[in-house]
Amino acid sequence: MKKIYFIGINGIGMSGLAKIMKTKGYEVNGADLNRGYVTEELENMGITVYNTHEGEHVKGCDMVIASSAIKHDNPEYKYAVDNGIKIVKRGELLAMLLNDETGIAVAGTHGKTTTSSMMSSVMLDLDPTIVVGGILPEIGSNAKPGKSEYFVAEADESDNSFLFMKPSYAVITNVEEDHLDTHGCLENINKSFSQFIDQTKNEVVVCIDCENLKKLIEKKEKEKIGTYSIREREADIFAYDIQIENGKTSYNIAIRGKNAGRYTISIPGYHNILNSLPVIYYAKKFGVNEEFLKKALENFKGSKRRYDILYCNEDKGIKIIDDYAHHPTEIKATLQGAKSIEHEKLTIIFQPHRYSRVKFLLQNFKDAFDGAEEVLLLPIYSAGEKDEFGVTVEDLGNILKNEKVVIEKNSEKIDERILNCQGHEVFMFMGAGDISKVAHRIADKLEGKNR
Repeated sequence: MKKIYFIGINGIGMSGLAKIMKTKGYEVNGADLNRGYVTEELENMGITVYNTHEGEHVKGCDMVIASSAIKHDNPEYKYAVDNGIKIVKRGELLAMLLNDETGIAVAGTHGKTTTSSMMSSVMLDLDPTIVVGGILPEIGSNAKPGKSEYFVAEADESDNSFLFMKPSYAVITNVEEDHLDTHGCLENINKSFSQFIDQTKNEVVVCIDCENLKKLIEKKEKEKIGTYSIREREADIFAYDIQIENGKTSYNIAIRGKNAGRYTISIPGYHNILNSLPVIYYAKKFGVNEEFLKKALENFKGSKRRYDILYCNEDKGIKIIDDYAHHPTEIKATLQGAKSIEHEKLTIIFQPHRYSRVKFLLQNFKDAFDGAEEVLLLPIYSAGEKDEFGVTVEDLGNILKNEKVVIEKNSEKIDERILNCQGHEVFMFMGAGDISKVAHRIADKLEGKNR
């Protein structure tokens, strides 16, 4: 039996792969400085999770898995290098697994976690292996070994690790500027996605409502590229006759000009209609039962931290929503979706993520919060970056066009603000840092207050 060691095992991507490798019969151990909600699940599977990084932990291992976030001076990483133990990137291991199966990889700057999670929920009818970037309520996890040939995975472009993948099928939701600290410019991002398209073996389905992606495929082989849209009727997969009622969205779908049925989703926003289109297309292609498909779509509530309703008091009109949106485009889309179903005052509590992202995308944030009645800004979450980009949360506050922006350095003040709320207000927590902890803390306090 091979021994595999994961450095930073509690990460959402790392933990999923650790679970898969354990079920495949490998001896799996790892370390993480912080215990997370997946730690207990890993330990219950017989995986040892250390809370310190020490070289001795890696002794006798055949392979070490390290994410791009792991520094080369990490004691376990150094031990592996010094002792000739093979080190593999998280994305490389995922690709090894996916490339051996009928892989369905979901890539894109935004929406890939929701789309891959939705794809996984719908494909459960066929018992696929699943590795996604969020906790899927249907399986209570971010990963699941399957008995069929299908392997559904989220493809990560942030460090170009998705280029290890050679999937049978793929989805690309959009392509925009992000992770510029790694890629440098949009041209380099385009090159990476272009290569990803070329590496996909059978078919890749892309959203042509993204102008940049539409241009990217102009010179590609049309035989293996399908398109989807809610704006362009000539797309291969097109949604029309869209109706929003009682918090649910229903629409017809045409596949290559022929009506393919009417579907309903329960998560808000036109971006989620788009997310559903390649899911429906591939589900039909692979033979998912139609009744199962429709029911799975309608019951899909999103993965953890995607429009995640933590607290709702309908009598007082108070709601706490936790959402991962941190890129300006994601924020706009999420707010648009929220405004379509939420009818109370909408207050956003936003934690900017990474100095580099705020610096490079500062101008893009200008109108990101236009749909909100009030915006509360917390300090920038560094995510391990050094504060060397010359940008502050005040810079962000100054550039927002929203009329009511408040910078709040102390998150405890947020607690006071919400706990003393008189009602008729929706509070949406946004960001990719530790803001979710604040949202959960306040939701728990509200639950206790109103028992």
